[in-house]
Parts: sequence; structure tokens; C-alpha cells
Amino acid sequence: MALIKPFHALRPQQQLSQQVASRPYDVLNSEEARAEAAGNPFSFLHVTKSEIDLPPGIDIHSQDVYDKAKENLNQFISNGIVFREEQPCYYIYELVMKGRSQTGLVCVSAVDDYFKDVIKKHEFTRPEKEKDRIDHMRTIRAQTGNVFLAYRDVEAVNQLINNWKQAHQPVYNFTAVDGIQHAVWVVNEPAVVDAISTEFQKNVPATYIADGHHRAASAAKVSKALPDSEDAGYFLTTIFPASELAILDYNRLVKDLNGLSAEKFLGSLQDDFYVTLSPEPVKPAHLHEFGLYLDGKWYILGARKGTWTEDPIGVLDVTILSNNILDKILDIKDQRTDKRIDFVGGIRGLKELERRVNSGEMKAAFSLYPVTIEQLFNIADSGNVMPPKSTWFEPKLRDGLLTHLI
Repeated sequence: MALIKPFHALRPQQQLSQQVASRPYDVLNSEEARAEAAGNPFSFLHVTKSEIDLPPGIDIHSQDVYDKAKENLNQFISNGIVFREEQPCYYIYELVMKGRSQTGLVCVSAVDDYFKDVIKKHEFTRPEKEKDRIDHMRTIRAQTGNVFLAYRDVEAVNQLINNWKQAHQPVYNFTAVDGIQHAVWVVNEPAVVDAISTEFQKNVPATYIADGHHRAASAAKVSKALPDSEDAGYFLTTIFPASELAILDYNRLVKDLNGLSAEKFLGSLQDDFYVTLSPEPVKPAHLHEFGLYLDGKWYILGARKGTWTEDPIGVLDVTILSNNILDKILDIKDQRTDKRIDFVGGIRGLKELERRVNSGEMKAAFSLYPVTIEQLFNIADSGNVMPPKSTWFEPKLRDGLLTHLI
């Protein structure tokens, strides 16, 4: 069963919450972070992307960058921008995007659960990305990046969270510049804290990493390096019930057609797909339907029976696309390393696919139907991993609102 705990969060003063809260470190490059934090000394990007306070061109994985992050975090604390909660608490985090809300529980989850596969994974991680977060955590002795977990709904937990929200005011409540509303409640009554912990221990057999595989893997390795630290035995997580979540599509672009003309490429699709010209952009309406944008035209691709299997991986649309188009026709064998393919999260819309093809940067684009949360659970339960770039979750949790010190 899932072992979670309340914790002493490091968090901003209420009046500074919007200025402190920053987008996750891994969705911005250094130049974007520098621009976003310009004129805002309170932005948590000074901690998570501390190269912005060093000369441009510095190696972002150098120890100087991590030391600067530590210096900035200590300055945030000494200047009273952030403070450490006096008692261990749970926190409720609600995000609202385009009228749709989702609410999760912020807590720390046991690293042992990660090793024992009580916290289930569905992606491989890359060593160089792990090392960056390991060096960052070990230097600043804090987990600044939240790991986004999901679990199958437990009605008693939902009720506890809803009751608390209705009876209390949030300590933070603001709308960020991207239009997403963020609200955080502090759960500090011991009886309610104990009730939440007990419900997870009794009724939540597993949690699932939705977003943050590298942050989780890094925290697990830091715990091994700091065996005497009780805090390092847990890592920062926000856990959402499945009913609250929506997975967006994760679309593909390719730079060339492996030497084929557009006409021959379309003909080669006929063996495995029904191909229909579409008068409008194609956002697939159901599983096993795809959109193709090529030479200024959209096509609907319907996968023929027999082009997929019913196992948790084989039934995925990303697998169908990979096996029957990317590999079979375009000779793209490894999507992690092949420079001929790129990925675009569904939050950017179909216009972004059209723009990159029309510019000549890319030759063709494929729009996909989103993976379902139940498919994600089934794959993780089976011990398999998804093909790369299969899921895109929005909205994103902000860094800086709740930090776990180790």
C-alpha cells in the first residue's frame, strides 16, 4: 500500500506567491527562463534555473550553477521570501485551465515505494537528465520539482479533500500569466492529516507516475547517497485521482519521407490504413484514428484491423504509428535518438503542426488520439513502458509554491 506523509513545506509568503511561482524547470530553456524571470527577483527560476544569474553560455550542468542555486535558495530563506511550515501538513493543490479543474494532494511519498514498484513507472529515464537533478538536489538539499502521481479514485479521500476545500480558504489563489489558476490549501488539523494517511495505507495499493520520471528517479538515487537523512527517504509528490485527470495528445513530425514522393508515401499507407482526404484539420475522434498533414492537406488515417494487438502496449495508437509508419515506411527505428522526428504536445494545437510543415522545417505531421489514464495504468501494472513521448499532461504544477527540504 502507498506510504505518504505530511511534511514541513518551504513555501512563499502569501503576498509573494504569484511572483515566486514559476513554470517547471524542464519546460523552459535558459534563454526563456532568463526572459521570464527578468525584473522579478522573487521568481523561483533563480533556484531551479540558476544559470540565469550567471554569464550567458555557462555550462548549465556545471557545479557553479548548482552552487548558485543553493546561494539563491538560502537568500530566499534569509530574506523571508519563503518560510518553513512549523508543523508537518498536507496541502491541497487545485489547478483550473479553460474552466476545467483538477485537485491533487501534495505530500511526500516513500522512496521505498519507488524501489518496490508500489509507485509504478511507464517510461525509461535518461542518465544525463537524472544526473542534473541529482546534482541539483544534493547541492541545495531540497526537492524543488514536484512528481505528478495518479491513483485510482478512493471516495473517502475525495470526500476528505472536498470537505476541507469547502470549509477553508486557500492560502494561495492566483491566475498566472498563461491563464491557469492555482489555489493551495494547508491541511493542518491532526485528525484530518491522520485520516488521509490512513486511507492511503488501507485503500491505495499503488500510485502511478504521470509526469516526473526523472525527478522521481533522481530523488531515489539521492536517498541512496544520503542514507542517514530521513527526509531523503521521501520525495515531493502531488497525487491526483484518475477522475480528475485528462491526458492530452502527443503528436509527431517527421523531416522527410525516406526518399518517397508524397504520392508514393500515401500509396504505401494503404496496406495498413484507410486514407481519406479531409476538408479540415484532423483531431482524431477515437482510438486508432490518426491525422496526417502533408503538402498543405489533411488526411484521416483509419487503422485497419490486424494492425494492432490487444496487449497493453500493442493496442496504443503510438505503437500502431511506430510499427506501421515510422518504422515500416520511414525507417525510424529509435524515436529517442533519431534526428528525423520531433514531438509536439497537444497543448500547442494543430496549428503548430501546420506551421512547422508549411515552413519547410518538417515534411509531414501526425496527430494522435490521446492515451487514456486507464491505458497508462494497465501498462504500468503489466511492468511495461510506453513508447517515448506518449503522454502530455496539462496544466503543469508550478515550482516554488511547495518545496521539500532534505
